[in-house]
Amino acid sequence: MLLLPGSDALSSPRFKRLSNEIAQLDSQLKLTRAFFVYAIESEGDVDAAQLGALLQPGTSPAPRGDELTQTEVVIVAPRIGTISPWSSKATNIANNCDFDTVKRIERAAVYVIEGSAQYGNPGALHALLHDRMVETVMSSYDDLSMLFSDISPRPLTSVPVMEAGRDALVDANGTLGLALAEDEIDYLAEAFTALGRDPSDTELMMFAQANSEHCRHKIFNASWTIDGVDQDWSLFGMIKNTYKQGGEQVLSAYADNAAVVEGHSAGRFYPEPDSQSWTYHQEPIALLMKVETHNHPTAIAPFAGAGTGSGGEIRDEGAVGRGSRPKAGLCGFTVSHLNLPGYERPWETGYGKPSRIVTPQQIMTEGPLGAAAFNNEFGRPNLGGYFRTFEVATSEGVRGYHKPIMIAGGFGNIKEEHVDKPPFSAGAKLVVLGGPAMLIGLGGGAASSMASGSSTEDLDFASVQRQNPEIQRRCQEVIDRCWERGANNPIAFIHDVGAGGLSNAFPELVKDGGCGGNFELRNVPSDEKGMSPLEIWCNESQERYVMAINPDQLATFSDICARERCPFAVVGEATDAQHLRLGDTLFENNPVDLPLSLLFGKPPKMHRETQRVAPPVDGFDGNVAIADALERVLTFPAVGSKSFLITIGDRSVTGTVARDQMVGPWQVPVADVAVTTASLDTHLGEAMSMGERTPVATLDGPASARLAVAEAVTNILASPVQSLSDIKLSANWMCAAGYSGDDAVLYDTVKAVGLEFCPALGMTIPVGKDSMSMRTQWDDDGEAKAVTAPVSLIVSAFAPAGDAR
Repeated sequence: MLLLPGSDALSSPRFKRLSNEIAQLDSQLKLTRAFFVYAIESEGDVDAAQLGALLQPGTSPAPRGDELTQTEVVIVAPRIGTISPWSSKATNIANNCDFDTVKRIERAAVYVIEGSAQYGNPGALHALLHDRMVETVMSSYDDLSMLFSDISPRPLTSVPVMEAGRDALVDANGTLGLALAEDEIDYLAEAFTALGRDPSDTELMMFAQANSEHCRHKIFNASWTIDGVDQDWSLFGMIKNTYKQGGEQVLSAYADNAAVVEGHSAGRFYPEPDSQSWTYHQEPIALLMKVETHNHPTAIAPFAGAGTGSGGEIRDEGAVGRGSRPKAGLCGFTVSHLNLPGYERPWETGYGKPSRIVTPQQIMTEGPLGAAAFNNEFGRPNLGGYFRTFEVATSEGVRGYHKPIMIAGGFGNIKEEHVDKPPFSAGAKLVVLGGPAMLIGLGGGAASSMASGSSTEDLDFASVQRQNPEIQRRCQEVIDRCWERGANNPIAFIHDVGAGGLSNAFPELVKDGGCGGNFELRNVPSDEKGMSPLEIWCNESQERYVMAINPDQLATFSDICARERCPFAVVGEATDAQHLRLGDTLFENNPVDLPLSLLFGKPPKMHRETQRVAPPVDGFDGNVAIADALERVLTFPAVGSKSFLITIGDRSVTGTVARDQMVGPWQVPVADVAVTTASLDTHLGEAMSMGERTPVATLDGPASARLAVAEAVTNILASPVQSLSDIKLSANWMCAAGYSGDDAVLYDTVKAVGLEFCPALGMTIPVGKDSMSMRTQWDDDGEAKAVTAPVSLIVSAFAPAGDAR
């Protein structure tokens, strides 16, 4: 192993902030330096001086030369057994620059901290310095050699259902964090007893993710009884009613990663497939729209949670039909009160929080940066959003957003000929495109379906993904080169990889394509050698897509990937049999061997019974002086300037942005709507806006929903939208399902929107998402505490617009 010193690891402001945080732990601790060290694994001699010059950023001062002799160091390196995204890029660059003997380059950050050797609480210090999901703390330079050590893969395990029966599944449900319902445990016990064998841990995790509330939306598809009266509609049925009443211009709804509506005809600017010369192509440009939430991960690790929330939504936009392109984004946050140190406000309760989640201040400091970083690095402008704080003590408990709302959304474009996803044939190659598998984001679908505090802290943290926008950008370039070929598009079917990882994406791909599939586990690209079959198949490593590629076009697809330097692998092949088999040539077994009907055919349908409960009528203290009231309103975060959420991102990328958040010569952040032009050769536009009034739901859920729709609609009408029927809405619903009378409030709120308000306006809701676990609970020195979000609706409006000038 060769070690080379590097430049400073922190900018001056970040160094100062970290120094202060370390000093707050103990006044005897002092951060004196922070710099990078490069560890190089090679197969022969390496010109250290030349390689060091390549690795040295051109704008940074050269290393001092004494870096490798420092003592009292804390070294933060990539987690042992993994290959970091930085390593993949740096090694690739070095090899392209004729450093052929270099096998791998890794980068570690070294913190020189006086007093660290004697400090009695190293865990607290290390928590400030590293992300335990993807990084390792070391105490000496020699330890860096462990980055290149071989780790044996962990084997498959099974759950002894044949011996211990249902109890074995109950135990696995807890230890693996599966979040299975009682009827699902019964279903699995019966199914594997009928098969006459024990399930593997991989099969159980796959089933849990595919059938989680996060993925299946069981509550929105449930039947209902309220106050003893059976209801005629499901929640999803009421949403679909808006499409039945006014689905004009809608090309795709409820059947894909995003909704698609008719757009303008203009000249899309992209290269000719054969000559690669760029030119305008006059064609209809359909408008796609999607809005997601990433609430649970943002509560645990805000930068990564919000970053991967934006990244996941961007993948949704790119995986519509047979391939599409994201264009412009939005991002929003609702959190509990900020409780800024030294700036306490009269409305703040100081109720506390569990240790497993971060503070609202941390969410709003780190989360927006994570979302902005992903959008910037991918190359998408973020043009809209909102920010609200809410937390109030009522007679029925504390309402608030300890589990935050993190909204990520946007719109993009797609060729009309690629909107539909037709079935594909047996023999199609089943491909994963994008980054490697790593042990991150395990069990996110199940974790997001649970109230915060219902699982262990380690399982909560393990469910958070980490982002690599550079790889996602390369994936999008591959997708672009495919759809640009029109009728010769090599992609027969595409699906993004999200909750559940490949264990959810590949089964959905073959099911929706009308096939089964045979897969080989060891064909999955992996940057972590020690992973078990469960971990390889079920991890939620980001920036991946699964596709069906027709065999006669695989060579074309491979050439496109090579040109864009985007990794891919053929993992399986489609079959006529509706069966899913995952083989493992290393251990010579089958981690998964199931009929698709077992995975996706889980009965029975959920039924929910609830009672309406009168909202709390708590006294209102209006005895506040006018001057004090004015000061409180103007300093309330929902009222104050949002510039700090806007200026962190590049809002001009793509060259089509006609209206961003800033208005006028003084660039005041008061825009109601975001607008882009449909293409570079037209002034015709595409618009989006947002609306929300969640605090009103503590008193009247349906009223809060009508206000949210009205705000989104009146905001988007600040652009030249031609008619109300052109406006299409995304509805993101959030609720603490099962809490008090909130189920009934949710039902009445959806009814107010789906059966009454939107049909009266002639508007359709072709897309949306739900999150039904908006409650945080914990034990505070023997006292049970909980914070429950009110029923919450966030509305995003989208429409083709007229002249964007």
